[in-house]
Amino acid sequence: MVASGTFGFGEEYEDFFDLNELGAIIPKGISLKPMMGNPPPRIIETEGGMINSIGLQNPGLEKFIAEKYPYLKKIKTHLFINFFGNSEKEYVELARRLNDLPGISGLEMNISCPNVKKGGIVFGTNPKMTFRLVQKVRKVTSLHLMVKLSPNVTDIGMIARSAADGGADSVSLINTFKAIAINIHTRKSEIGNIIGGLSGPAIKPIALRMVWEVRQVVKIPIIGIGGIRKAEDAMEFILAGASAIQIGTANLIHPRTPIEVIEGIRAYLLQHQIPSIQNCIGLFET
Repeated sequence: MVASGTFGFGEEYEDFFDLNELGAIIPKGISLKPMMGNPPPRIIETEGGMINSIGLQNPGLEKFIAEKYPYLKKIKTHLFINFFGNSEKEYVELARRLNDLPGISGLEMNISCPNVKKGGIVFGTNPKMTFRLVQKVRKVTSLHLMVKLSPNVTDIGMIARSAADGGADSVSLINTFKAIAINIHTRKSEIGNIIGGLSGPAIKPIALRMVWEVRQVVKIPIIGIGGIRKAEDAMEFILAGASAIQIGTANLIHPRTPIEVIEGIRAYLLQHQIPSIQNCIGLFET
């Protein structure tokens, strides 16, 4: 899968490879109304990753359906729509309306963005609120419901269990870590919003640990996210208990990363004479 936020709406990558080869596409997250996002600068490189503070900029549901969805539904792979809201009512309304669009395999409910002042992360850091929100959304959609979790919590396993108990079909983890960067010459923030989200290879060991922890407490599928750049990274997540993986930051650095990871996984399975990736899930020995 390609992670929401770094793959635009798909069209931006069609010149790099055949999008039909992907397991699933998750385009940029959608809200009910258009969002302008955070002030610039919005992205800064760090050692081993990057900090972003895009602020969930998007055209809103109506414009998405009119201008972006027609292209996406033509791609012959699974399509998951990432969505978020500022209230339970907005989440429910979005899920209800997206449920009626043909050609969608599932929804990814974002309750974990760290660089906006209000919205989803409020629900994603409180187990009771997570359960209640997922339960309400579950009632209005028959689509596969994936819930994207925040690492900025004390016990991610508890949040994952609340999502599963509320009716989630799967959980994706992790989103970015809260982070800041300071310009030592101006003594001001390197990004416009002060707080951004750290992603990339720097967070991979922590993401792996969280996937492994969540695997101990939920039975629903886990989609692993965090610093994946090559097939070896992806296989670590699978062995830790993920049923699939998403590639995010690497898309911005090397656009063909998803295809190279797919090819690398196939080579790994062939080398070890493993018939299916399913046979590798959770084989990490402790």
